Amino acid sequence: MTQREQVATTQAPAAIGPYSQAIRTDGFVFASGQIALDPASGQLTGEDVRAQTRQVMANVRAVLEAAGTSLANVVKTTVFLTSMANFAAMNEVYGEYFTQIPPARSTVAVAELPRGALVEVEVIALRGTSA
Repeated sequence: MTQREQVATTQAPAAIGPYSQAIRTDGFVFASGQIALDPASGQLTGEDVRAQTRQVMANVRAVLEAAGTSLANVVKTTVFLTSMANFAAMNEVYGEYFTQIPPARSTVAVAELPRGALVEVEVIALRGTSA
């Protein structure tokens, strides 16, 4: 029988609804979407999509580390942008975090994100040791 384990860390923003930061199950970690919230203050950070993407990726990294894995083990991401005009800037920063074999990715334009964020990223990673 498959077991689900909740992942929680204070190094990433607390869930702002009825969801987990991530769930570990079988050989995978399914991480909820992260926006550019500062984990300590809970406030949105970054005036532009580059700065917000850096905070988002820091939050994603923290959740993955709490789950016992790392960005190197990410196999799929979904990026949500409030404007495709921000794609190139987001992509430039995103690429700094996936320098080896980048994961599969979908990028979707959405009308709005929580707290007025410009970008949100969710990931699926392999379980395992941090790399």
